[in-house]
Amino acid sequence: MINGIKGLIDLPGEIPWEIILTYYIIAPTLVFLIAKRRRALKNFTTLDWVYIGIGAAAGVVWEFYLGAFIDRVEPKGIEYFIDPGFWGRMIILFVIAGVVRKTGVGMVSLTVFTFLSDLFHYGFGGEPLYFFYEALTYGLFIDAIIAFTGGKPFGISSKTYPKILAAIEGAIVGILWGIPDPIIYEAFYRPFIYGAVVDWQKVYFDLYTHLAFIWIAGLIGGLIAYRIEKAIQI
Repeated sequence: MINGIKGLIDLPGEIPWEIILTYYIIAPTLVFLIAKRRRALKNFTTLDWVYIGIGAAAGVVWEFYLGAFIDRVEPKGIEYFIDPGFWGRMIILFVIAGVVRKTGVGMVSLTVFTFLSDLFHYGFGGEPLYFFYEALTYGLFIDAIIAFTGGKPFGISSKTYPKILAAIEGAIVGILWGIPDPIIYEAFYRPFIYGAVVDWQKVYFDLYTHLAFIWIAGLIGGLIAYRIEKAIQI
């Protein structure tokens, strides 16, 4: 066992580690190739790093403090479908991505978020696997929309229907954000790190509940990011 990681790769129902590793290599490579082709690869400025730090810190405060408080007062059973902490973090990072608009901001923001989460909430057990998980799933999905739009995410590239495009792009990224926890975490990380048994009925249930409404949060996040993009656009 290394840093709390058991490294179990042959548990019943566990996704093969080769699939996860292949995704971790191919997915970011494709995103960066697309970003390079569409000229969405640029160096971060000092101000960009400030935005990233603020966004990551705000995400931690929202998810683990404000979101946790909302969780305690929301009606019983609704937590399966609505996750205020997670959704709020997503919207905050959409805004940061819309402000910086450079491929890599998603992965870097989630890396900083993970470090702060470990420092103030979780502890560093299981690392560096969680750095890879957060950056190459949630962070990469944000970077993908930046790359595909040539550095103009969340409707900023449209002169005709920018708000509609912002909503659509936000909803798409929101749906993508609903996938990693039930699939990659439940079906690979938990068994690989902790030796947990994979229950695919729970995986399917969690996938359904995650995807049911998160697109709405993504849609709202896309619109908020668009408004802030327009407000600060030079």
